[in-house]
Amino acid sequence: MTHNLNKATLAGIIIALGIIYGDIGTSPLYVMNAICNGKEINELLITGALSCIIWTLTLQTTVKYVMLTLKADNKGEGGIFSLFALVRRHGKWTVFPAMVGGAALLADGMITPPISVTSAIEGLRNIPYLEHIGNFTIVYIVIAILTVLFFFQQFGTSNIGKAFGPIMFLWFMMLAALGLHQLYIANDWRIFRALNPYYAIKILTVYPHGFWILGAVFLCTTGAEALYSDLGHCGRGNIRVSWGFVKTCLILNYLGQGAYLLTIKHEIWRSAVRNPFYDLMPHWFILPGIIIATIAAIIASQALISGSFTLISEAMKLNLWPKMKINYPTVERGQSFIPGINTLLFVGCTAITLYFQRSSSMEAAYGLSITICMIMTSCLFSYYMFVKRVPIVWIVTYLIVYLTIEFSFLWANLVEKFVEGGVVTVVVAGGLFMTMIVWFKSRKIKNRYVEFVRLDNYIPIIQELSNDASINKYATHLVYLTSANNPKEIEHKILYSILYRKPKRADIYWFVHVDVVDDPYTTEYAVQTIVPNEIIRIEFRLGFRMDHRIQYMFKKVVEEMVQNKEVNVVSRYESLSKNNVMGDFRFIVMEKFLSRDNSLPMWERLMMRGYFLLKKVSLSEERGFGLDPSDVTLEKYPIIVSAIPDYNLKRVHE
Repeated sequence: MTHNLNKATLAGIIIALGIIYGDIGTSPLYVMNAICNGKEINELLITGALSCIIWTLTLQTTVKYVMLTLKADNKGEGGIFSLFALVRRHGKWTVFPAMVGGAALLADGMITPPISVTSAIEGLRNIPYLEHIGNFTIVYIVIAILTVLFFFQQFGTSNIGKAFGPIMFLWFMMLAALGLHQLYIANDWRIFRALNPYYAIKILTVYPHGFWILGAVFLCTTGAEALYSDLGHCGRGNIRVSWGFVKTCLILNYLGQGAYLLTIKHEIWRSAVRNPFYDLMPHWFILPGIIIATIAAIIASQALISGSFTLISEAMKLNLWPKMKINYPTVERGQSFIPGINTLLFVGCTAITLYFQRSSSMEAAYGLSITICMIMTSCLFSYYMFVKRVPIVWIVTYLIVYLTIEFSFLWANLVEKFVEGGVVTVVVAGGLFMTMIVWFKSRKIKNRYVEFVRLDNYIPIIQELSNDASINKYATHLVYLTSANNPKEIEHKILYSILYRKPKRADIYWFVHVDVVDDPYTTEYAVQTIVPNEIIRIEFRLGFRMDHRIQYMFKKVVEEMVQNKEVNVVSRYESLSKNNVMGDFRFIVMEKFLSRDNSLPMWERLMMRGYFLLKKVSLSEERGFGLDPSDVTLEKYPIIVSAIPDYNLKRVHE
């Protein structure tokens, strides 16, 4: 994908419309509605709000993401974890903004589907016979749509996904047409003064409590992070070209809504009763418009859900999230389905729909999490520029401009929306972040006390064990997964398993190490024959987006080694050897438990307890590495991360 990253094609542009722009593309459904809610319609409010929207789309989406952040591609891949993978070797601190941003982005995946679908379905009230439709009826319809949407995730989107692009193209053409139609009817070209940033500054400084409308204005750019996250699916060139079309359609629609609102000046706007987006539609077009809007909202939700699967998959490979089962419903690259995350998102979306009931209420919870994610992206991208030796003056300028903008949005969101519903976002994102921090920190605590020994010192005794006919053979081939990065070292617990627990005699001992590298799609391996036909180490170097099907990969490596006559895998039992029967392979997986013989500080003790709670609900080690349970032996061993003080026992004679 990398060599075509900057190339734009018609097919690529259509695909980008379907994959990337669902979230930001459906924002006209609720942005102006949220800004005007409870306010008297006047020229300063409308012109200033439109100016804020236009310049937010320009500075935040166009300049920050389309022009700058898309340059930080990791072998053609984007997203906050891809950016983290680019800089993590240069600064250990980068893991924290990556975790915060990832948790916030996942929390956004729980809020986008409810608000998008609810905003679309609420358009039914614009149909004369349905104008008195109740909130609960709308809630039931929304939950039914979400249920169907999440149910079909398990089958993949390879077929229906092909229709997403043309449908979203139709949606954006509809946005532009509705806006232009209203501008023509209103015949008030003064609305184009909103293109001047002066009016954005004026509303923030002159309009009463004007600064706080930024919380609603920010909703127009919440999908900007998706542009970067889906870089690998669409390519930089396709994103940049398609964004020009999308931005034009969005601005035309916003201007049309503004022109309509100026025709009803001095009215108090009630977002629960009316929506300027649907007021743009001719009566005969309302039902088709609602249908198209609902489909666009579903596509927006689908994009967020698929993005969440990719996000968690990357987090697992980077050891920032517990292992979970991943299915691949289609053969398309990047298509994955994580049942646990699908269930989590469905429960979260349903709960938010039932709790808030109206899209106008959901707006309070929406936007806060993605603001946090954007701040984290700004921090990581500025460090990426530092790593790339960009002149410090440009890095400082970038930070001043974007941290000022994003902290302004954050402050407006916190003050205006926290009590009304933003607390829900903070709780959800906080829970997801705590999951990441517990998993990450506890692994660090464990690794501090993992004891490695020199393998050379134990080779003679392993060879003697292998040739000791007085001990029953455990397996022809014994395979251990090792975390030792140094090929000359091995964990002491593995040697303990081979030599002490119950001596495990085998013909060949295999030590397999998996190294997750920063290149997203790397699939490399190296073989080190320590003792020919007796002790062999295989190191897999896998990208953070690759599935760890270790048993399958191991089998392929062994087959290649046999073809190259590097190893003899035929059973050494006389009756089987003369018939050329291949020996059996046994994988030993060590399951850890926290020993009672530990004395940890309270914080670390809480981390370890959280870790083992997560272990109970996460994927087992053998399934996480793609091993066949029938070929696996589980061994439990204690983790002693901090020994308790020695007791000074005194013997007494009675």
